[in-house]
Amino acid sequence: MSLILDGALTSLGLTIAAGIAGFMVAFLLALLRFKKVPVLDRIAAGYIDFIRNTPLIVQLFFIAFGLPMLFGYVWPFWCHALLALTINFSGYFAEILRSGFASTQKGQLEAAAALNLRNKTVFGSIIVPQTLIKMFPSLSSQFIFLFLTTGVISEIGVEDLTHAGLYIDSRTFRSFEVFIILTALYVLIALFLKASLHFAFSRTLGKRVA
Repeated sequence: MSLILDGALTSLGLTIAAGIAGFMVAFLLALLRFKKVPVLDRIAAGYIDFIRNTPLIVQLFFIAFGLPMLFGYVWPFWCHALLALTINFSGYFAEILRSGFASTQKGQLEAAAALNLRNKTVFGSIIVPQTLIKMFPSLSSQFIFLFLTTGVISEIGVEDLTHAGLYIDSRTFRSFEVFIILTALYVLIALFLKASLHFAFSRTLGKRVA
């Protein structure tokens, strides 16, 4: 039981850390694309396309085995997993945010210009809040998908929930029971994350649309 609990906490901890870090990177990427910053917007677009069109497990193996071999450094496997998850999901988060920024109604921007509001004020007080409200379902779904995707990090030796299940199965040979329990745990944790995100949303940005 302690092995399962430790694995679940590892998966959950990496999900939260990678979700926060990935969102921060994604926000910067989406901002560069939305503002069409010369050169940097093309670099951001290329990064997003590259990340979204390569498998996570390939990115994970490249970061965990390719880069250390090339540059000669040694990290704990969970650090490689955190970096790979952050990079991978920043690409998906960025495209969601960019779409949200671009969907701001033109009339609102014209009204803000008529009031002589500064660009920073318009972006921070109008565009960003509305984007987070409109794109919350997509962002929250992507965050939950991030948690479910953590199962692949067991491939590089991270002792997550999937790794714990595989280890127990290799010792007990009771595959049916092990993976039924593992499936149930993933479902329960995913539902917990969904409820937590909706609760946080209702207490913050959700008040704007209540």
